[in-house]
Amino acid sequence: MYASRPVITKHQEEYLEELAKKEMQILINALNQLPKGNSDRVPVVKLPEPTTRLPREKRIPKPKEPTKWEKFAAVKGIQKTKKSRMVWDEETQKYRPRFGYKSKEKDWVLEVPDKPNQDPFEDQFAKKKNMKDERIAKNEYQRLKNIKRAKGLKGELEPTAAPTKDRLATELAVTHKSTASLGKFMDTLPKEKKIKGLGKKRKFDGNYDESEKERQKKMLKRMNEETPVLDKVRAANIAQHAEEMERSRSKQKGEVRIRNKHLNKKGKGGGGKQSGKGGKAQAKVSKMMASKGKTLGKRR
Repeated sequence: MYASRPVITKHQEEYLEELAKKEMQILINALNQLPKGNSDRVPVVKLPEPTTRLPREKRIPKPKEPTKWEKFAAVKGIQKTKKSRMVWDEETQKYRPRFGYKSKEKDWVLEVPDKPNQDPFEDQFAKKKNMKDERIAKNEYQRLKNIKRAKGLKGELEPTAAPTKDRLATELAVTHKSTASLGKFMDTLPKEKKIKGLGKKRKFDGNYDESEKERQKKMLKRMNEETPVLDKVRAANIAQHAEEMERSRSKQKGEVRIRNKHLNKKGKGGGGKQSGKGGKAQAKVSKMMASKGKTLGKRR
């Protein structure tokens, strides 16, 4: 149930108007008591400082710890000055950019230092470039050390190779391809190139389609056939294997027979001048060996 809206009578409207006029007059009188001023030819008043303290949504950020150079500059009184973009060129008598397009020309000749151990054939341009690269690397190392010191991290700083353009492009393409749609619905950069050869999306058949229906029919047809489907290649391989096994068995039987004949002849000889008991013993051993050879041949 909703409460009905109260009906305001004529006397009540007059009372509310008088009350609003009085409150507005009190506010204007309080503003006139404040110090006045002009801003763009418009009279303004300076509001007093707020007395009600409102709580912050987030904690007050901590001041950044000064770097090693900032501490040194504060002790020595060194102030940072911003360099102008344009510099005066004595040759052309014009102001030219300090760097970039139409900047002052670089040194086209370098003097070889006059030192006792100096190689006169050393490339001074390459030496200058190497010194500049070393300064850049040193500055980067100092920057990382400042970050480490500010965050209170421990451990040594491990150098990492600078990412190349091709490597970044490959990593970006791999990130796109890692999605389920292989990057089909991902936003691309304005000048991003597509890298080919990163794999293809796997395709799966539906739960039920015409191809599945035909496969099931073929499988049932094979199961109901009276004559099984013969694989000619497999049958030929099995027959060839059986023939090879038979040849090896016959060859082994021939070797056993030759060996048995040799043993029988040796046993019948009896060793010449040996006694009759010795000859009978050798004949008995030869018979046993022959019988074992036959059994082995049958088993094989």
